[in-house]
Amino acid sequence: MDSNQPQLTSDVVQRPAELAAHPLVIRLTVQWGDQDAFEHVNNVVYYRWMESARIEYFRQSGLGSRVSPEGVGPILASLKCDFRRQLNYPDSVLVSASITSIGRTSLKMAHLVYSAAQQAIVAEGDSVIVMFDYNAQRPTPVTDEIRARIDAFEGRGSQRQ
Repeated sequence: MDSNQPQLTSDVVQRPAELAAHPLVIRLTVQWGDQDAFEHVNNVVYYRWMESARIEYFRQSGLGSRVSPEGVGPILASLKCDFRRQLNYPDSVLVSASITSIGRTSLKMAHLVYSAAQQAIVAEGDSVIVMFDYNAQRPTPVTDEIRARIDAFEGRGSQRQ
């Protein structure tokens, strides 16, 4: 298997307690070329890892990651990352994704990046995804179907806003 392809932790390794609340966890290998001149993983790489987890979350939950025939789909509105520890090659990381809140037109997703070598969280991130009508070029409400898929994937009841 290509080490750049996400691997699901249920098939690969047991989740550490820090990631237990997140329904989606992928494993990625730190590549030598992911490092910068300071010999630690470059900040841009973390964003790519969170993107991989986000897309895998969408795929597994049935939300899809492409525009529907009606022209509606997700669009990334915001992405933030707080770096907690340096990360170096060689290592592998577990990257998680969980939707923490659903607004009228948006979804807030939390991410954790866990180092296998350090056995610790090395970064935390948040992203905001907006449901977007690409034909009308404006946000569109999160449907009840999308809310239900998220709640089912997250293993929660549908008593959320």
